[in-house]
Amino acid sequence: MVGVPRPGGGRAEHVNAADGLWDLLRTKGKMTVFSLCLLLCADLMDFAVGYLTVTIEPLPPVVVGETVTLKCNFKTDGRLREIVWYRVTDGGTIKQKIFTYDAMFNTNYSHMEDYRRREDLVYQSTVRLPEVRISDNGPYECHVGIYDRATREKVVLASGNVFLTVMSPPNNISVVAENSPAPFSRYQAQNFTLVCTAKGGKPAPSVYFKRDGELIEVISYTLPSSSEQGGGSAGVRGARPLISRDLDDTKLQRSLSLLDPEGRAARLYTEIPQRVHTQGQQASEPSPATEVIPETVVSREFPRWVHSTDPLYYFSHTHIPQSDGSVVVQARLTWTLNPQLDNDALFSCEVKHPALSMPMQTEVTLAAPKGPKLLMSPTRAKVGDTVRITVQGFQNEVFPEPLLTWTRVGGRLLDGSTEREGRELILERVPAELNGSMYRCTAQNPLGSTDTHTRLIVFENPSMMKNTQNQNSEYIQLCVLIAIHLTTPAIVGATASQSRFIFSDVEEHESRVSPGD
Repeated sequence: MVGVPRPGGGRAEHVNAADGLWDLLRTKGKMTVFSLCLLLCADLMDFAVGYLTVTIEPLPPVVVGETVTLKCNFKTDGRLREIVWYRVTDGGTIKQKIFTYDAMFNTNYSHMEDYRRREDLVYQSTVRLPEVRISDNGPYECHVGIYDRATREKVVLASGNVFLTVMSPPNNISVVAENSPAPFSRYQAQNFTLVCTAKGGKPAPSVYFKRDGELIEVISYTLPSSSEQGGGSAGVRGARPLISRDLDDTKLQRSLSLLDPEGRAARLYTEIPQRVHTQGQQASEPSPATEVIPETVVSREFPRWVHSTDPLYYFSHTHIPQSDGSVVVQARLTWTLNPQLDNDALFSCEVKHPALSMPMQTEVTLAAPKGPKLLMSPTRAKVGDTVRITVQGFQNEVFPEPLLTWTRVGGRLLDGSTEREGRELILERVPAELNGSMYRCTAQNPLGSTDTHTRLIVFENPSMMKNTQNQNSEYIQLCVLIAIHLTTPAIVGATASQSRFIFSDVEEHESRVSPGD
């Protein structure tokens, strides 16, 4: 194709070198010698070189695991030499061959043998990529070469490019409570935050929260940087005012609004809380080894919150790029917790992604712990044994994770501490003095707390009693022997060293026998 100016109009129009000549002669009726020679030369050059055009059809986004066909369309009147497909990386600085078709020998081969030949040649110019991965995302180029008609040795090249967009749906979503486990606050309102994490998505999915199946109206905010937080408690807590919820408003219809929320901060205050103690009604027969007391004290000490506006929920999210091209999204929902109303509330986190036909969802039910189930091992504890008291579970599904604290009623623990945290309390080499001692397990989370008691019954250890009796008999025999020697005249003549030896044996034996024995 060559461009020649048409006379008249002052505008250059492109015409074909072969057909343009006769068109101009018919329309204009005359031509200059120079113009005629120029068109003839262009026609001869076109006949010698030929033409080559390459186009690639654009690709729609595909999902991981699907099959993609890369189609390279080209037009030429020359003789084909080769077709090469490249994958472009590092912003176009690196081009990696992935497939080549050699027209001279009519052969094709892959340049990615490490991937077990993932490319298949469909036609001379079409390559299929089965089971695409996130790493296949990026630009691709098709290079086509034909022989130069004039020399038959040079190769004329043309290329086209296309961008392959590979999407990956999230493969994991989870909801946890931030700063968990945390204690129950009886007298102060506290912020509560749910964190929803979606992993494996590309591009980043959209995340939103629901309460009792209804979308939550939220106020968007930005998390302050670590320098703004200053490492203290005035960071995120200071950026989010305490928020409230009406007592008689448990299931208002919500709508997701992140752009123009209409909410006002509420003023929150409390009255003097009332203490409520519920005595357990379950009866259980004590085992011959330990007396397990059911849930004897259940603490539900809630302040009577006074509210004046609708509840305010604060929402933020962060995107964390991963090395494989996916994005981890963390969404946070924060509000002022009201144990009276939020207990047994169902919160769900939903994730939308273009690679999913329907949203992914995970849900949690906020619940205070009820009735910890304690297990004592061994079931029949003896003096000198190591006793383990373990929390096996609860009477309900507890969320968030409870904080477990162990104390001894009326005294300190065996190691001298006043309390210990964890799911298990270990008492090593229990003495007889701990018989009848009572231990309290306090399970609490921001929604409430409950106390469960168990009594430790310590039995005598027969093996230890036998050893004590043997030591006592030896001590008596030694004392009798000394008395006999003292009553005989031979002991009078004993040397001082012999006397010290006899009485040192008595003192050593007394040290091995406890005073109570």
